[in-house]
Amino acid sequence: MARTTARVPTELLQRPLRVLRPRDAVGVYAHPRPEFARLANSGALHRVATGYYAIVPDDRVGQSWIPELEPTALGIAAADEGIDTVALMGLSAARVYGTVPRALGVAVVAAGRHRAAVQLSDRAATAIYVRRDVRSLDIQRHRWELGAGWITTVEQTIIDLAARPELGGLPDEARGAAFALLPHADRELLAELATRQRRKPTLDRLLEAA
Repeated sequence: MARTTARVPTELLQRPLRVLRPRDAVGVYAHPRPEFARLANSGALHRVATGYYAIVPDDRVGQSWIPELEPTALGIAAADEGIDTVALMGLSAARVYGTVPRALGVAVVAAGRHRAAVQLSDRAATAIYVRRDVRSLDIQRHRWELGAGWITTVEQTIIDLAARPELGGLPDEARGAAFALLPHADRELLAELATRQRRKPTLDRLLEAA
């Protein structure tokens, strides 16, 4: 079987998170949309949402591969505005840290500009985007099978979950995740972030409840 790198042009592989749009291939193909459809039919690309495709890993071609929800949602935003202005946050960050054990039907992403939620086409799930200046958040790099991107740190995630537990529509899970993350947090950094981001009362209430 031919490898994915032999099917997807090299020019399209050079990105941290491997989510593509047909417009990304304008300089590669004369007619990108039919070429993307061909690559999807051959198994080299996987359609995750209208206008967005994930590059299938070489060793997954021909299998029933579906990328993880969290990096997929992040990759959709990164495809539109670049990797450095988007980050997983809230429930999605908590899930990556292992404090939301069950799979969710929603992903929450901080993005540099306003954008509508995206309904994924390969599963019953929605990507929700929250306009935030990612440069003001405490973030760190994380790697998935789909590639690498930014995610809020444990401390930032706690503050976000406590401040807006309703994001993602699962407030009980959000509050539970915030409590579960507390033992893994640097309390000094947590207090510093809360003060800087004017969330000190929110953090105090969380700590009192804990």
